[in-house]
Amino acid sequence: MKKVGIIMGSDSDLPIVTKATDTLKALEIPFEVHVYSAHRTPVEARDFAVNARKNGFGAIIAAAGMAAHLAGAIAANTTLPVIGIPCKSSNLDGIDALLSTVQMPTGIPVATVAINGGANAALLCAQILAVEDKELAAKLDAKRASDAAKVLEKDAAISASF
Repeated sequence: MKKVGIIMGSDSDLPIVTKATDTLKALEIPFEVHVYSAHRTPVEARDFAVNARKNGFGAIIAAAGMAAHLAGAIAANTTLPVIGIPCKSSNLDGIDALLSTVQMPTGIPVATVAINGGANAALLCAQILAVEDKELAAKLDAKRASDAAKVLEKDAAISASF
């Protein structure tokens, strides 16, 4: 199975990245996590992206706040799918990061999840990898069924209380 690369612009993004790693672990998807900044370590970020395919990655998650150029910088240097997680910061509640991540120029796409959406970034990677992996697709189907059952249990409990 291809692995997922997870890059965060700062170690302050770790709580959001942990949501992604927990999700990938639950689905038994291998991954690597690194801290590379689009601005402070551009050479390392570029090298990771340029070599990602030959190093066995199938998708990359890039988590960054504020200016949030990391996902775009990674996407500019690979044709692998890149999923950006805009991270909330004390400035502008993460809207700045959301706009920086989602507004990519034509030809350099970045899929973008919600602000602090680590779990969804991991699930989107899983869906991408599951296109060619029936076992992973079955795990995703089972997760969806489990999630639906939990909602229906809550519905029954609330309905019974009225």
